Amino acid sequence: MTVAVVLFTSDLRVHDHPPLRAALESGGEVVPLFVRDPAVDRAGFAAPNRLAFLADCLVDLHASLRGLGGRLVLRTGETVAEVCRVVRETDAAEVHVAAGYTAFARSRETRLRRALEAQRCRLRTHEAVTTVVPPGAITPQGADHFSVFTPYFRRWSDEPPRRPWPAPRALRVPAGLRSQDVPSRSEVSGVSAGLATGGEGQARAALRSWLSRHVGSYEERHDDLAGDVTSRLSAHLHFGTLSAGEVVFRARGHRGAGASAFVRQVCWRDFHQQVLAARPESSVRDYRPRGDRWRRGPEAEEDLLAWREGRTGYPVVDAAMRQLAHEGWMHNRGRLITASFLAKTLYVDWREGARHFLSLLVDGDVANNQLNWQWVAGTGTDSRPNRVLNPVLQGRRYDPDGAYVRRWVPELAGLHGPAVHEPWRLAGLERAAYDYPDPLIGLSDGLARFRSARQAG
Repeated sequence: MTVAVVLFTSDLRVHDHPPLRAALESGGEVVPLFVRDPAVDRAGFAAPNRLAFLADCLVDLHASLRGLGGRLVLRTGETVAEVCRVVRETDAAEVHVAAGYTAFARSRETRLRRALEAQRCRLRTHEAVTTVVPPGAITPQGADHFSVFTPYFRRWSDEPPRRPWPAPRALRVPAGLRSQDVPSRSEVSGVSAGLATGGEGQARAALRSWLSRHVGSYEERHDDLAGDVTSRLSAHLHFGTLSAGEVVFRARGHRGAGASAFVRQVCWRDFHQQVLAARPESSVRDYRPRGDRWRRGPEAEEDLLAWREGRTGYPVVDAAMRQLAHEGWMHNRGRLITASFLAKTLYVDWREGARHFLSLLVDGDVANNQLNWQWVAGTGTDSRPNRVLNPVLQGRRYDPDGAYVRRWVPELAGLHGPAVHEPWRLAGLERAAYDYPDPLIGLSDGLARFRSARQAG
């Protein structure tokens, strides 16, 4: 009987899974394999929140496969070596894997292909497993990728949709194949107290709930910090417990401006993937250098620490940073505000902020984290590289009553309305009643410093 291996990476699901579907079409036995590779951890994945969420995903995937008559085979070691070992143990004829687009994933795929060829085993990579449209599938004339979002979105929107595939009905795993125990999030230390639960079951329930309750109001309310009608599906898309293609397909089934606005946001994810695939160095180097000479030294380090800990003296900034620490997730509007404050108001290198976000974000991946930071810092694809978000005005607009700030900055729980966003303007005893720091810097001073530095650069 033929045997095929399915190597799960960032596609931890059984619904709408092209590699699994292709493996089952051979009619033989299938080895659903996940390899815990220390090299992935060394590449920056080993943040406690993502490891805990991953454990949830693997528990759920194992249960789903058991329900189909199979199981998840788990190994620890270097991915290429472990896959080749399983191929030898089962005499597998094919290995199926989702195409990866980071430099790390591409290098792994190249090495795996060569090693399997030596064993006379075929490697089959599958596109559009982790994205809606694969990087490189659509390109502008005379270039290898789109550097501006809007024309990319137009082309992306014209791509014919693929109807998502259901989960398979059954699968058979070769008997006697060794596997390690599936990990538990309880084995991970340093996890954020409010971290969400991972797994395909959670993901599909969340998608159904959000589409039925909130997609209609998404366009008007997606920036509402306190209301938080965002989908919160980003971690599930990152780990592949949901197919991005299925998310877009289901969303397009809901007519209206809200669904269209949501699909546009999912497209940003594909946009950043195609930028990174074409320019892998943009994960650490400016996509469009501006000649910045970022602040360094003890004072900059103190400002960076205050930003990380949510004590900048600007309530909406501090609220968002504290949400990140507690949940391992941050509202998208909060991400824009906090990133602009660090990179432009404090004029601290965007890489410092990106590094901190990746240490906590459960949805943190290289493409979206790094390139969103570059967009805000003005070194990426933003057509207005010198825009600066005023945190006071942003707070008043997107948290007008201060509910978001009061939730995450309890020191200011007694304030309402505009005063929440400028507590330093309170006078005398009223100000003394709130144990909250003064601003690290005046906004006009920060703006002048940034403009001067960017002009000099």
